[in-house]
Amino acid sequence: MESKAPILLEVKGLKKHFSIRKGFFRQVAGYVRAVDGVDFFIREGETLGLVGESGCGKTTTGRTILRAYEPTAGEVWFRTNGEMINVFQVPKNEMKALRREMQIIFQDPFSSLNPRMTVMDIVSEPLRIHGIAKGAELKSRVRELLEAVGLKAQHMNRYPYAFSGGQRQRIGVARALASRPKLIICDEPVSALDVSVQAQTLNLLEDLQKEFGLTYLFVAHDLSVVEHISSRVAVMYLGVIVELASAEELYDNPLHPYTEALLSAVPRTDPDHVSQRIVLEGDVPSPANPPSGCKFHPRCRYSQGVCETEAPEWRELSDDHWVACHRAEELNLVGIDYD
Repeated sequence: MESKAPILLEVKGLKKHFSIRKGFFRQVAGYVRAVDGVDFFIREGETLGLVGESGCGKTTTGRTILRAYEPTAGEVWFRTNGEMINVFQVPKNEMKALRREMQIIFQDPFSSLNPRMTVMDIVSEPLRIHGIAKGAELKSRVRELLEAVGLKAQHMNRYPYAFSGGQRQRIGVARALASRPKLIICDEPVSALDVSVQAQTLNLLEDLQKEFGLTYLFVAHDLSVVEHISSRVAVMYLGVIVELASAEELYDNPLHPYTEALLSAVPRTDPDHVSQRIVLEGDVPSPANPPSGCKFHPRCRYSQGVCETEAPEWRELSDDHWVACHRAEELNLVGIDYD
C-alpha cells in the first residue's frame, strides 16, 4: 500500500452516548459514554487495527460509522464517486446506496447467519437488495463469491447448521463481499474461532484485500492478531483513542502506558524470554461515570497530579505517531523487540 494513497474514511470527534433511563416515567438519569470523541483516518487499501479491552467502545465505533447507531456528535467523511461526503448528513432514504460501499463482518459466525436461510439466500441477499444481479447471473455471482472465500458451489443449498465456525465466518465474509464494497468493518472476526482457524481466516482476509482492493477497519482485543494484518494500529480506552501509529512503530516504541501494558501480555515465541507482564490494578471505570482528567490515570503506574485534573491533548509526537498522554516525552516505555 502506498503511504500517500487517498483517504477513504475520516472520523472527526465521533461520540455515541446511550441514555440511562430510570423510574416509572423512564426519565434520563445519565449517559453511557461508549464513544467519547474519536479521531482517525484510513487510507485506501490499508488496514487500521482498533484494539482495546472489552467494553472500551470499539464495536460501537464501527457500528456508528455505518450508522447502525445514530451518532451523538461528530463527523464521518467517506470517499464515494471521487468526493468526500459526510455520512451523517446523508438522508436515511439515501443510505442504501452508500451502504453498498460499506459493509461489516460480524464477530459471531453463529448468530449472524439466519438459520432458516440457505447459503444461497444469505450470500445473494445483498445482490438482490441492491439490484446487482438476478436469475442465472445471481447464482453465478454467488458461486464466484463462495469460491473466493474457499467454499464450494455445492454448499449453496445447505443451511448454516451444516458448517463449522470457520466455514460460517467464510459465509459471512462472502456476504460482505457481495456488493463489492470499498470499506469493510471487521468486528472481531476471529475472536469466536479456534486458534487453528484464526490464522486461516486472517490469511483469507489479506488475500481478499489484495484481490478486491479492500480497505479494513479491523476491530479486535488481541494485539498479537492485529499485528499480522494491520498497517496502522489505534489503541482505544474507555471511549477514546489513546495512541495511534504504524504497527511496527507502535509495537517497538509505545508512548502510552496503556499500550505498554497491552503489549506486555502478548505471547512470545522465544522460549528464553522472561515475561515482564504489567498487571493493571482495579477494574475498567464505568463509561457512565468516567474519571476526570486522563481516563486511564486510576490504573496508571506513572500517574501524576496533572493526570487527575487535566485531559491530555491528542497530539502527534513523531511522524504519524499520535498519543494522548501528559508524560509521553519523558517516559521510556517497553515495547516488543522481535530481533
